Amino acid sequence: MSKTLISLSPPEAKDSQTAAPYQESRRTLLKYLGALGVGGTLGAGPLQALAAGAAQVMLPFENGERELVAFPQKRPLILLTSRPPQLETPFSVFNDGLITPNDAFFVRYHWSGIPTSIDPQTYRLRVGGKVNTPLELSLDELKRLADPVDIIAVNQCSGNSRGHFTPRANGGQLSNGAMGNARWTGVPLKKVLEKAGVQAGAVQVSFNGMDMPPIEGGPDFMKALNIDHALDGEVMLAWAMNGEDLPMLNGYPVRLIVPGYYGTYWVKHLSDIHVLDKAFDGFWMNTAYRIPDNACACVEPGTAPAKTTPINRFNVRSFITSLTDGAKVHAGRETVVRGIAFDGGYGIAEVAFSSDGGRTWNAARLGKDLGRYSFREWTAAFKPPRKGTYELKVRALNRIGQSQPMTGLWNPAGYMRNVVETTRVVAA
Repeated sequence: MSKTLISLSPPEAKDSQTAAPYQESRRTLLKYLGALGVGGTLGAGPLQALAAGAAQVMLPFENGERELVAFPQKRPLILLTSRPPQLETPFSVFNDGLITPNDAFFVRYHWSGIPTSIDPQTYRLRVGGKVNTPLELSLDELKRLADPVDIIAVNQCSGNSRGHFTPRANGGQLSNGAMGNARWTGVPLKKVLEKAGVQAGAVQVSFNGMDMPPIEGGPDFMKALNIDHALDGEVMLAWAMNGEDLPMLNGYPVRLIVPGYYGTYWVKHLSDIHVLDKAFDGFWMNTAYRIPDNACACVEPGTAPAKTTPINRFNVRSFITSLTDGAKVHAGRETVVRGIAFDGGYGIAEVAFSSDGGRTWNAARLGKDLGRYSFREWTAAFKPPRKGTYELKVRALNRIGQSQPMTGLWNPAGYMRNVVETTRVVAA
């Protein structure tokens, strides 16, 4: 993998083009980004960002019209916001294979002050706090710290599918594409913490990246994990994604990987790790990204929870990927329906398929198991006996007995949607 400068501008033009690309006008921003070249592993020329009048998609909820925009190192993705970049993967990508290509992987930032140029030769990862030996590791030193490991894991935004909530929940109105599955390569966080020497009394570990609030006083985006979780050997620091350097917009040069947990914990452009002797009290843990503190993480629509807790592990999800709403199939002819299922790391045990709106269910066939944190493919035979409209549903069950509700659960932030989805097709 390349060790050269990776940037949202050409390396040779770094001095003149690394000013923050976030201009006041969204159109200006898109044109600016489209004019930038891509350094690092891609070795490609400039990508053209699509401005107003570009390709459009209509997501299946109110005010669902979106543009498809190509940012550097990305194919055209669904644009939610450009400042900061929030890009959703078109859902058709998930029918192309279990691994989400780097250029199709969704993008989520909280602040517009994101890095646009990072030199791997000068990058340093700092480790401090309640440790015996504070560290400052170069990228090469991090890579030599331990034998690299791979894990295939889904990264899913907490607000994935928020646009489908009824009644509407506040926040970015995303459809089902704020997720992706990739092979991540790096070293376990445990190895880094062991080298630093965690002191007795450690309670949590906090993580900070290079993205910054655009205004003074804005809460820096920082997350924290309990010490036992941080030392479990699965949480890792990754520098590669699907065998290539991380794309800039997905956290180059190093990001935190927290398998089975929502993407809010997967801190990008990781720069600081701090071992704490008390619970971290930052805004993005104490105020933001919290769910109702009950078994369903839900409340009655329009009400507020009495108590909340930080969002944590994924729940169970499944989707049909090979057919879209309104698709036409042949009456009397068998169609193989295909899709994906995943959960927070217990592993998918069963997937059931219904072609009659959930009245009856049949077991789907599970595909190759790429690991308990990965998408799992499933297939099911569907032979509509006569012409007409059919409601297809899919429901997954994990290895500890968790499944999906038939009716959507609601919470004020629009997190963790995992209702049994319906795809209506017409047999003709």
